[in-house]
Amino acid sequence: MDNILQTTFLNNTVLQWIIAAGIIAAAIILLKIVKFYVIKRLKKWALRTVTTWDNFILEIIEKSVLPMLYISAVYFSLLTLKFNPTADKIIHIAYLVSITFFVLKIISAAFKKFVYSFIDHGEDSESKLKQAGGLIAIINIIIWMCGIIFLIDNLGYNVTTLIAGLGVGGIAIALAAQAVLGDLFSYFVIFFDRPFEIGDFVTLNNDNGIIEYIGIKTTRIRTLSGEQLICSNTDLTNSRLRNYKRMERRRIVFSLGVTYQTTHSQLAKIPGMVKEIIESKPQLQFDRGHFSGYGDSSLNFEFVYYVTDPDYNTYMDNQQAVYLDIFAAFEKESIDFAYPTQTIIMDKSSELKLTGINQQPTD
Repeated sequence: MDNILQTTFLNNTVLQWIIAAGIIAAAIILLKIVKFYVIKRLKKWALRTVTTWDNFILEIIEKSVLPMLYISAVYFSLLTLKFNPTADKIIHIAYLVSITFFVLKIISAAFKKFVYSFIDHGEDSESKLKQAGGLIAIINIIIWMCGIIFLIDNLGYNVTTLIAGLGVGGIAIALAAQAVLGDLFSYFVIFFDRPFEIGDFVTLNNDNGIIEYIGIKTTRIRTLSGEQLICSNTDLTNSRLRNYKRMERRRIVFSLGVTYQTTHSQLAKIPGMVKEIIESKPQLQFDRGHFSGYGDSSLNFEFVYYVTDPDYNTYMDNQQAVYLDIFAAFEKESIDFAYPTQTIIMDKSSELKLTGINQQPTD
């Protein structure tokens, strides 16, 4: 029996191979017990909590930490054995690559979870999740590039030249693609500062419409006439943009004029009449109404009220109802609306004198 255990196989005795296999088997059994008993019970507990971070941590442990522990168990058990330098180097490289892969996977998942958790605390989270896709993709590329450079450095290669080359190449790319990078940074501004979001109704110069898509370089707006307006992110962040979705209420100012034949008592009634009409509408809030001045052909009044619902159709429906009620009230009180008129007064004596001057003497 001792002869068999001392038999050499691939530069290691059978006993050494058995010890290495025993370490691997013990580690696997222990990790299986942890997975099926400890983690399984923790998952049931996590489902009863309000936060989602505990679920995320358990998922990371199951999908990334446990595989790293399996790989580490195999790696450290193989270290007890003797191999030739080439085999040792291959085993070491394989271990570093696998561990780096899982570590970068954990970092990437943690960043994604952080962004989604940040978005879930705000309003319109579904539209923001679509908007966050570009940001997550860019950060993931940066994370994996840094991880690969770190891996190459740990493998014993000099990364100074590589980093210097990337720096020079990055400067060249930045100079050649200034507009693209400007739009990219503007995308970050839009994402974090959130001047507008998908679904907001905005006005940009002479164009208006609903934000339909926010990308890394461009933002697309569906205009009221139906076509899609595509704007660069830089143009949007550098422009004055009106966001009507965030309006809490609308302030409405309107004027009306009555004829100069309107009596004093009728004029005094008009502010109260209009106030009563506006206050009768549940979605309107009266602010003020005054006799504002004497016009060329009318006596002018100015009224201000608020629509408590920012929806444009609601505003137009109430404005129409107010105008119709004012028309009916003025008709009942025999108050006439003014319209642009001119009255020409002719002096008959002046007309006769003018006629006499133009007459020619006769023989």
